Amino acid sequence: MRRKIVAGNWKMNTTPAEGAELAKAVAAGKKEICDCVNFIVCPPYTHLSEVVRITRGTGVAVGAQDCATEEKGAFTGEVSARMIASLGVEYVILGHSERRQYYGETSETLNRKMRQAYANGLTPIYCVGEKLEEREDGRHFDVVKAQLEEVIYHLTPEQFERLIVAYEPVWAIGTGKTATADQAQEMHAHIRRTLAAKFGAAAEQTPILYGGSCKPSNAGELFAKEDVDGGLIGGAALEADSFLQIGKAFLK
Repeated sequence: MRRKIVAGNWKMNTTPAEGAELAKAVAAGKKEICDCVNFIVCPPYTHLSEVVRITRGTGVAVGAQDCATEEKGAFTGEVSARMIASLGVEYVILGHSERRQYYGETSETLNRKMRQAYANGLTPIYCVGEKLEEREDGRHFDVVKAQLEEVIYHLTPEQFERLIVAYEPVWAIGTGKTATADQAQEMHAHIRRTLAAKFGAAAEQTPILYGGSCKPSNAGELFAKEDVDGGLIGGAALEADSFLQIGKAFLK
């Protein structure tokens, strides 16, 4: 059985003090939810050390929102995977559409970040997804397939076993729009087939999360689909109750 995962991407929100209070509330609420649901919170870099301390032993794991392409050196403003891992962080989001769109991240960039993540024991949450015009043009399956082949196909079988994939229809991020449960299932199944073409039966164990305006009101319908294993949550992760309610959707 694949892991059920709810990961919260806080993006550039909350001060360290606010983030600490949010982490405390999530950790407290997690005690009431079955251990079969895995919770991950991904705060800004400035919060990581404190959030790791707060969540230690609570069943809530911590991820970073990105990492550098290099191990160390003269790269002002960058934060390396080694630095992140040294804090006790377990996960890192890579390839988020905002990084691709606003910072020009390419498959070449992401291959380098992947190498750093794995070299330092971090589990990548690798994001893929199409823009509105790509879906309207009927290219959405090809776009997502290329994003997988150009990066994930370079992993070893051992690395692949630790991977989490997140499908984020770019047109549904922060817009209030959501792919229907059937649209999500269709793309998640396509992703799994693409992974299986390279890694065989191991793809059946890869968690694939939905990342486009998932909230308590639609989480249950989305998570009921065969290939939807959880969510990469944005806005709804900034309020502990809504984030926890999304996790509870697995249990209904």
